Amino acid sequence: MNRPKKVPLRKCVATGEMKAKKEMVRIVRSKEGEVSVDRTGKKSGRGAYLSKTKEAVELARSKGILARQLNAEVPDSVFEELLSYVEKETN
Repeated sequence: MNRPKKVPLRKCVATGEMKAKKEMVRIVRSKEGEVSVDRTGKKSGRGAYLSKTKEAVELARSKGILARQLNAEVPDSVFEELLSYVEKETN
């Protein structure tokens, strides 16, 4: 009897939704304090997950959710990269 493989779930910091890890994008803060988009989900450092929707990215930007979760300043370039990544993934 084969059991179905367990799907890892993550919580979106903006919307609070629980989704499969593959449906999320990870943002990571390194030990040096640099914030970047982690497309592989394997970079070391403090991570936060966002849903792959434009609404979730905009909500995280407007309310400062990522900066609070990562305890670091999140530059606008990270949000621009997230928006372009989300647009590519949804199309």
